[in-house]
This record gives sequence, C-alpha cells and structure tokens, in this order.
Amino acid sequence: MAAITRGGRAVALAVLTAFSLAVSGCASQEEVAQPTSGASAGTGTIKEGLKIAFLPKQVNNPYFDASDNKGGKIAVEEFKGVYSQTGPSEASPSAQVSYINTLSQQGTDVIVVSANDKDAICGALQEARTAGAKVVTYDSDTNPSCRDLFINQASAEGIAASQIKLISEAIGEEGGEIAILSATANATNQNTWIEMMKTELAKPEYAKLKLVDTVYGDDDDQKSFQETQGLLAKHPDLKGIISPTTVGVAAAARYLSASEYKGKVQLTGLGTPNQMRAYVKDGTVKAFALWNPSDLGYLAAYAGGALASGLITGKEGETFKAGKLGDYTVGKDGTVLLGDPFVFTKDNIDDFDF
Repeated sequence: MAAITRGGRAVALAVLTAFSLAVSGCASQEEVAQPTSGASAGTGTIKEGLKIAFLPKQVNNPYFDASDNKGGKIAVEEFKGVYSQTGPSEASPSAQVSYINTLSQQGTDVIVVSANDKDAICGALQEARTAGAKVVTYDSDTNPSCRDLFINQASAEGIAASQIKLISEAIGEEGGEIAILSATANATNQNTWIEMMKTELAKPEYAKLKLVDTVYGDDDDQKSFQETQGLLAKHPDLKGIISPTTVGVAAAARYLSASEYKGKVQLTGLGTPNQMRAYVKDGTVKAFALWNPSDLGYLAAYAGGALASGLITGKEGETFKAGKLGDYTVGKDGTVLLGDPFVFTKDNIDDFDF
C-alpha cells in the first residue's frame, strides 16, 4: 500500500501547520489551478462547480469531522466546488449503500467515501461510476476495482510498526500480555493493520509481548468503553491495549483514567490531540499516533477534483497538485499516500488543536 512518496514536504511540518492553514481562508483560483498529469505531461485547472460529497463511515465522529469539514471542505472551496457531507450515524457494512445511491441520483461529480466494508458497497459504487461519478476512497478502502483512487493516510506497515513500538516502549523491557480494541470487524483498514501488527510482533525485539485478544467496539463510544472493561476482567495480567481507532482509544482512556488500572495497564492507539490531551496529561497515556485527518480529507478532495476534471485518470505514474500540500504521484493500484504517522506526547500535544 506504500505506493506514493510525498513531494517536498515533511510530515511533521504538515501536521504542525495544517489546521492554521486550513482556517486562514480560501486560496485564489490561480494558486490551486496547477494539477498535472505526469503520464501525459499535460497541464490544466480543476473545473469550477464540481459537486464533491464526503461519505464517512459515520457522521458526528470527531475524526471525520476533522477530515471532512476541516479538510475536504476547505479544499473544495479553494477550487470553487460545492461541498457536502452525508452518511449513517452508525458504522455498519451496508449502511452506506443508500447514501451512495442518493448521491448518484443527485448527479454528484465525486463521491469520497471511507468504506465500512470493502465489498458491501462495491455494487452501489459501480453504479455511481457508470452514472458518471468519480469515486475516491479515503481512510478505509474498497476493492480497487470499485473506485478510481484510494487516499491512504499512511502505509499499513508504518501504522503497524508505530503501534507496536509505542506499546512496547510504554510497557517496558519486561513485556507482557497485550490486547487490541478495534473498530468494526469488517473495517478494511483495521484488519490490515492488525495483521501487520501480528507480523511486527513476530520480530525478536518484541518476543516478550504476547497478543492475547482482539475485540471490537464498532466505533461506538459506549461499546468500546465496555469492551475495555471486559478485556481487563478477562485478562487480569494484561499489560497493554492498542486501539487503532479514534473512538476506541478515547473510550479506553476514559475507562482506564478512572480505574485501578491507571498507570498499570498501558494504552496507545490512533487518536486526535483534543480527544486525548487530558489522558496524556494525567498519565493514563504516554504516547499515541495519528496522521493529520484534515490533510487526509484535503488531499482526497483535490484528488477527486483532478479526476473529475480529466487531469488524471488514476493510472500509476500520474501526478497532480494538491493545493498547500504540494505534488503527489499515483502509485500501484491507484493509491496515493499522505505520509507517515506522527507521535503525540505530553511534550508536544499542546501544539495541536484538532
């Protein structure tokens, strides 16, 4: 999945500056009109008036609020398109199908979707593409045949490696039992990361860590809270929990922070600074990771605009400009990589506001 390298930008700098840039106002048309296709060496501008709809796994999720409303929306406004967000209130495999059908019927130019299931929405997406829509997946992919591009937030290998490294450092040299609190059982990205975490755990340096359980909170706060409680009851010798989902890691932190396990059971995962700040400062969490979700949505919008304007087709080797983020190249299987995960600790968390 690590098919793309970012042109000329350091990931840490992007994370540090993304939100201040995003809220500073819309750029001029001249500033955003430079996407190019490396395959054809052509130049052109993103068409004005494109209807770009974001369809997250679930609405009213802080992660997708940041990626869509603080990233995608800003990008669409920059190239003078029409932005919208729609989706289910609960994450489930088939919940997105009716929304895709509606967006297709409304003549949406670009559907940007984070898939709850890599197969369940393929039929609806193919119908939308036949009707003329371009499909960009972000955060969680479908089968490649069902979309035009996938905007990958970070390489699966990089995410898995960072999660295992962080939990190992938090627990210490003595090691011990660990568990994973995931989102839904069918989430493509979660399952890929989990399998690669298992591969990472097989390395000699992690021989003292033992994965004893994987549970699913379905990206629901209360269920994730209860699953954390259940893990600790079932595994009294548990030393650490990895939750590679923003809903799950915040719920787990909330439970641990008010329990007898605070400071005894370590926690890491993928979270946002605003969710995790209190738990980092009170010692419940030593470190966690994430890419910048607003950058992810911003890049997805520009990729969709370039597709719908005929500047790229999704072919490997094509290049396009994504506004303030710079140049990107399409890689294998129509994948575009945002960058590497960024680690948040008590020393830097107050530098961020998302």
